[in-house]
Amino acid sequence: MEGARDRLEAERAQTLRRLANLTSDFDAVVAASRDTNADDEHDPEGATIAFERSQVDALVRQARRNLVEIDAALDRLSAGTYGVCEVCGGPIGEGRLEARPAARRCIICAST
Repeated sequence: MEGARDRLEAERAQTLRRLANLTSDFDAVVAASRDTNADDEHDPEGATIAFERSQVDALVRQARRNLVEIDAALDRLSAGTYGVCEVCGGPIGEGRLEARPAARRCIICAST
């Protein structure tokens, strides 16, 4: 588990940067649609703006969920349960934790 806190903190910082960029992008798309007379239903550009807004919104929600998962992993690390599968109670392999530092399940339980 050595280095787990560093990996989690690095992933958290990266997620916060991504979330800030996405939030800025979302705000820009919303502002762009507000500054036009685009009627999403009748304007050919309206569909593009609505799609972009939807895409960025989905990415923002995904980044927020990832942040929640990272924070939960940091809590597990503090509680001494980090690296323990929440389903079977067995160890989560080091390789899996390196690839997915916030993993809650071992590879076998995650596959079922």
